Order: sequence, then C-alpha cells, then structure tokens
Amino acid sequence: MNRLAKAITRASLPALLLLVSSAAVAQTPVPTPGQEQIQTPPAPPLPDLTRLGVAGDNVLALSMDDTIRRALESNNDIEVARGDVRVAEQRLRALYGVYDPVFSVTPSFDQRVTPATSVFSGAGASGRVSTKTFNFNSALSKYFETGGGAYELQFNNARTTTSATNSTLSPYYSSALTLLYTQPLLRNRSIDASRHAIRVQKKVLSQTDADFRRRTIEIISQAQGAYWNLVFALRNQQNQLESLNVSRQNLKNVEAQIAAGTMAPLDRAQVLTDIATREANLLEATQGVTTAENSLKRLLLKDSAAPEWSAQITPTDTPALDMSPVDLDGALEEARQNRPELSRLNLQKEINSIDVQYYRNQTRPEINLTGSVTSSGLAGDQVPCGAAACPAVPSNYQGGYFQSLSNISDFKTREINVGVTISLPLRNRAAKANLATARVQKEQNEASYRSQEQTVAAEVRNAAQAVAIAQKRIVASRLARESAEQQLAGEQKLYNVGRSTTFLLLQRQNELTAARTNELQAETDYSKALADLQRATASTLRANNVTVQSLVEQP
Repeated sequence: MNRLAKAITRASLPALLLLVSSAAVAQTPVPTPGQEQIQTPPAPPLPDLTRLGVAGDNVLALSMDDTIRRALESNNDIEVARGDVRVAEQRLRALYGVYDPVFSVTPSFDQRVTPATSVFSGAGASGRVSTKTFNFNSALSKYFETGGGAYELQFNNARTTTSATNSTLSPYYSSALTLLYTQPLLRNRSIDASRHAIRVQKKVLSQTDADFRRRTIEIISQAQGAYWNLVFALRNQQNQLESLNVSRQNLKNVEAQIAAGTMAPLDRAQVLTDIATREANLLEATQGVTTAENSLKRLLLKDSAAPEWSAQITPTDTPALDMSPVDLDGALEEARQNRPELSRLNLQKEINSIDVQYYRNQTRPEINLTGSVTSSGLAGDQVPCGAAACPAVPSNYQGGYFQSLSNISDFKTREINVGVTISLPLRNRAAKANLATARVQKEQNEASYRSQEQTVAAEVRNAAQAVAIAQKRIVASRLARESAEQQLAGEQKLYNVGRSTTFLLLQRQNELTAARTNELQAETDYSKALADLQRATASTLRANNVTVQSLVEQP
C-alpha cells in the first residue's frame, strides 16, 4: 500500500507542477494585441497658484529690520500717535500764553458843551463851557509765573481845549505814567488756576509721549508677528507643494506598475484621491500666503493705492532658535521699569498730586498786596487875559506835549498807594468739595496702578512661558519630523519589494507632511513668542535697535 502511494506521488509530481504553473499563467493578465504601445497617462496638471492683484515679476525682498523701519515710517497709526503728541504740545504752548505781555492802545475823542451852573464855571457871557479832549492811552500788562503776581504799566495822554475863562492853560497836555502791581500772599501764591493747568498739561504731554512709545512698541510687535506669519505661510505653501509633487510622482509609479500588470487599477484611485486632497491643501496654503502678506502690507504701506500692494513680498530672515532659558525675574523687573502703561499711571498720580495741591490752596483766604506809583505831567499854552492881571503860571507848565513828558520824568507830581485786600470765604464749599474729590481720585489711581501692575506681571509670565513651551515644541517637532522621515524611508523600501501597500505609503507621506508643518509652526510660534515677550517687557525698542527721541519740547 505504501509503495503504491509513493508510486502515485512520484508519478503525479510533474503533473502537479504543471498545474501550479498553469494557474500562475492564468492569474497573469494576457496582453491584448497592441497593449505594448499603451503609454502611462500623464499626471494631472499643477493647480494655478496665481494670486489676484500680485505680479509675479514684482518681488519685494524684506528683512526684519527693513520691515520694522518701513512700519515706523509709513504706518498710519504711528502718524496718529505722533500727531497726538504735537497736539498736546501746542495746548501747553497755548496755556503759557497767559504769561505773554499784553499791549493795548485806546485812542478816543470827547467833546462836551455844558451849561454854566455856577459863576465859577468860567462860562462867560454865553453861559456855556465847551471842552474838546483827545485821549491816547496805552497799557502793558503781564502775569508772573513765579509767585503769581501781575503788573500793569499805564501811559495815559490827553490834549484838551476849553473855552472856560477860569482856565489858565488852553490847549493843555496832561500825561501820566502809572505802575500797578498785585502780589498774592496766601491763596494763588504758590499755585493758581493758570499754573495748575500748565503743570497738569505738562504731565499730559508726558503721557502722550508714553502713549507714543507704547504705540511704537505695539506696531513693531505687530510687524514682527505679521512678518513671521508670512514666513510660515510661504514655507507651508512650499511644504504643501513638495508633498503634492511626491504624490504626483507616486501616481506615475502606480500607472507604470498598473501598465506592467503588477498592481491593481484600484490603487490609481487611491493616489488620485490623495492628489486632490493635497491640491486642496496647497490652495488653502496659497490663500494663507495672501492673507499674511496683506496683513503685513497694511502695516508697511501708508496709502491704499501704493504700487507695493501688487508686489510679492519675500522675507529674507528665517527663525533662529535660542535654547537659553528665560530669566523671569529679570523680565518682570524690566517690565516694571519700562512699560509705558505703568509710566502713564505714575504720571496720572503726579497729576492728582497737583490737583490736591491746587484745591488745598483754594481753601485758604485770599490776601493780596497791592501797590501803585503814578507820575503825572502837565503843560500847555497860557490863556491870554487882556488888561486884567494874569495869574502866574510856572514856567515848567508852559509848553507843548514834550514839556508834559519832561514833567513826568521830574517825578515832582506823583501818587503812591500801598494796600492789602483780604477776602475770607465763609464756607468755600466748592474748593473743599474739589479737594475731597482729588483725594478720592488719589485712592483710585493707586488701585488702578496695582491692577495694571498685576496685568503686566501676568502678561510677562504668559509670554515667558510661551517662549519656554515654544522651545520645547521645536525640539519635539524636529524629532517627530525626523522620525516621520525615517518611517517613510522604511515604508518606501517595503513598498518597493512588495511588502507594503499604496495606502500605507500615502499615510506615511501624510504623516511627514503634517510633521513638517508642525515644525514650521513651532518655529514661527517661537519667533512670535519672543516678539511678544519683548512687548510685555517693553524691551522691543532696545532689542531691535530702535531709538525713539522724545517728541516733547519745552514751550
């Protein structure tokens, strides 16, 4: 029996081999007539990446320094902030105008004809007295910033012609030079309304200067963020394009294998689906480039009709990784020293101190020292008296206008007055209420400063943590990208020897594309986190070698 089985087995072995060979031939597609001339279908064309309104031959290469410079020179918000400083400066100049000397001139003519009411009126037989007077008065007044005093220098002149028979001079010239001075002794001596307004406006001007610095820091920070967003968008677009080209090459390989009969046609659909997905990702990345580029142009260009709007911006800087740990304590101290918001609140506290000083002064009695000195002169033509005995007229009173001025300089006819005016407010509720309000505002300012200080500290801590996390993300994303590259290379080898499938190969390619995108995003986020930390500590100007000269000028 065993011999018979062995004989059958030995006899059937060639037949079984023939059967297996026939089955293998049956599974291999039999080429049809003319099949050897079939060409591999071409891959789908690349999508049109032309962006509306952007000329491909108009390229604007920008470094980070160029971006910051253009943003500061052309940004409209910077221009508005600079204008705020100028407006505050002019308002301060206007307040100083109260100390400008004021010169006034008052010419006038007066003619009077009055009936006689007394035998001593000099009316004569007509019963009337006619008087014509031409006045030319002038004055120079000024307030003093120190001490709150004020003076007025008056120079009055008159030429009078009269028909009165009892007048010894006609026409005659009268002149007077008067100096008036008022000096506060209590209220308004150390500070008054004008000096209060000026001191407050000086602090407001410093606040606008701090606001300008804050706006400058914000613009630089925005420009940095927009620049790195464009860097990421362009690199991501290139990454998506390379991924699409790899998928297109896969399609060529699959088509060749399908044509050779070593791969099923179903694999073509897999690759075509992958190509369509990658095309959509590429188009989305292209839209991201447009959005990022326009955001940057909005910061750099002053006019919406500027020709640079049609330019294609090409950043020349790339993110640089610094693994140095963040000094949190140093960052917090730098923020407390340099943040314009805290500087502005400190200035607000100083304004409140000025208010308290002023309103406390207004609760005091008003005691003013007043004084005046007048020197007068008189000269004219002696009235003819006929046969009657003429009254004696001193020689220094005989003459014209210049004789009158000469008499002023002699200081022989003079008037000196010195006095004190005292005003005692019985309740003075307005000043007391204003003082109480200023003291309440002092408490509010202290609370506002503490709140802002907490906000600054939180921003610094968040920004420092973001930098530290971004550093770790870059390391992790680089490791993930390197691992994805190794996995794809291994999967490609398995695919080449028939031990893997198209699905697995495409999946590894997707993983590598995502890993590269994550690495690009991590590098971009790190650069943006550094810029945000600079903003939070107000070190943006120093870190980017930007010098902002104070726009405040003394009036």
